[in-house]
Amino acid sequence: MNPPKCNEYDYINFLAATQKVFSCVEAERVQPDQENAPSHDSITRLLHRLKPETSDLWNEAKPFVNLKEGVLVLDDSTLDKPYAQKIELVTYHWSG
Repeated sequence: MNPPKCNEYDYINFLAATQKVFSCVEAERVQPDQENAPSHDSITRLLHRLKPETSDLWNEAKPFVNLKEGVLVLDDSTLDKPYAQKIELVTYHWSG
């Protein structure tokens, strides 16, 4: 079996650097010119290999949470926003 062409840190760096398009095709497009660079299929396989665990998310967020006051709200929903042109930093995006 061949070793993976990319790892989770490659994808995290892509997410941190990109501003509007968060797709595997875009991740492939912005890879540095190199021989045997990762394709969008290799990035897709990486995402299917990684199993998201809520405990990992909690371990990342825990230092920033004050358990004695306040609330933590996480929302990843995609809703139609008819007044989006009037909201700063809101743009069209693809949700698939």
